[in-house]
Amino acid sequence: MRSITLTLSSSSKPILGVIALLISSWVIPYAEASEPDHKLWNSLLKSHVINIHDGHATQVDYRAIQQEAALLKRYLDHLSAVKQSDFDQWPNNQQLAFLINAYNAWTVQLILSQYPNLDSIKDLGGLFKSPWKQEFIPLLEQTRSLDNIEHTLIRGSSRYNDPRIHFAVNCASIGCPALRAEAYTADKLDAQLEEQTQLFLADQSRNRLRDGRLEVSSIFKWYREDFEKGWEGTHSLAEFLTHYRTPLGLTDDQKGRVISGEIDITFLDYDWRLNDKP
Repeated sequence: MRSITLTLSSSSKPILGVIALLISSWVIPYAEASEPDHKLWNSLLKSHVINIHDGHATQVDYRAIQQEAALLKRYLDHLSAVKQSDFDQWPNNQQLAFLINAYNAWTVQLILSQYPNLDSIKDLGGLFKSPWKQEFIPLLEQTRSLDNIEHTLIRGSSRYNDPRIHFAVNCASIGCPALRAEAYTADKLDAQLEEQTQLFLADQSRNRLRDGRLEVSSIFKWYREDFEKGWEGTHSLAEFLTHYRTPLGLTDDQKGRVISGEIDITFLDYDWRLNDKP
């Protein structure tokens, strides 16, 4: 097959310029639809989240973040600028990382709105509206609440079906799974969710085998249905928990007894105190 070579005269150059302009007008919006930059949030987390208990939990230096409120606002404004149509173009891992970071960052912003004059996130709620139902978050072209992000965008979507999100979204409380000291990103999301899950389940102050019972966090009571939807072949809470028998410290025999119901699963009280640095 003979190759064909095109030779363009000088009169063709204006046409090339028009073509280049048309191509660039398509490429730029597409690039803007890429995952937002989470570097500001990552920097705040790395500087002001403190790992404790061998990394099983964290404390947050809200006072220090308060002094960098302008950086947090810049990051939140960056998230708010994302359009729904752009978000819908992303693959699931980019969407989920974005939503987890948004939930966590706006939770910190909510705490700072009254800090240091509170002992718990629950102090920010009113008689008829919990803090999680307050609509103050400009995200994806709507004004949303924390509940809307978690229960509608994350849990309410059939896109994700990953119960490990419960160990990533942070409610600013001691009983809650740790606020990770780095931002979630699409390329590392699965590994990050897995590490958070294992760290939380290995924390014997919140999940433990004691007196013949498997005592676990109330998270597993509140969101039980999420742990029974077949993720990694787990269709019951017992199956999900024994999927992580190693961090829970269960033997093979104990795993079998949890599955069979011989070892009861009970739920611990939740500690709603603020996860503040002392």
